[in-house]
Amino acid sequence: MPCPWSEPEFVGREALAAAAGESPSRVLVGLVGEGRRSPRAGYDVTDADGTVVGVVTSGMPSPTLGKPIAMAYVPPAFAEPGAALAVDVRGRREPMRVVALPFYKRQG
Repeated sequence: MPCPWSEPEFVGREALAAAAGESPSRVLVGLVGEGRRSPRAGYDVTDADGTVVGVVTSGMPSPTLGKPIAMAYVPPAFAEPGAALAVDVRGRREPMRVVALPFYKRQG
């Protein structure tokens, strides 16, 4: 008789197996602002044409970098570092650039 814990089953096994061969529909990216206004969770991320392409998950001013930073989910086509996007911050489009995460790495 096999041990009951030798092959663990869990609720998400089928969903993970189905998603294993697919590319993701959205990717978490870092954004660095070119202005002073900070995006917040739930704000829309737009492309150059103003089309909503994603949503901010978190954002704040970065005292270390001296700029506003945020993380957002966007389609893979917009996830390339250096890509120009914008965030709608209370009715104004604030320019942002996609950057690699983490935002800051300690030297030495």
